[in-house]
Amino acid sequence: MRKTYSAEFKARVVREVLREDKTVSQIASAHGVHPNLVAQWRDQALVGLPSLFSRKAEQEQAAKAAATEQQMNELYAEIGKLSTQLAWLKKKAGHLVE
Repeated sequence: MRKTYSAEFKARVVREVLREDKTVSQIASAHGVHPNLVAQWRDQALVGLPSLFSRKAEQEQAAKAAATEQQMNELYAEIGKLSTQLAWLKKKAGHLVE
């Protein structure tokens, strides 16, 4: 069975690696993790670091938020339309029963 680690744990280990107080092997043995895994986490962090300071990431998040807002507006409009149709049908059905 494969062991999984939380994002917080990985971040803590990577912070230690980036401080460069100890070697990757020392940090890995202190946390009970294989050194290759620690090196992979470090590499992932370094690859993802530029996107933290990028306007592109902010723009993508804003675009997702706008798309979600647009979808919500469309769904609320559909709900309003269906509610109106249902009320009309209930009114018509009431006249036929009487």
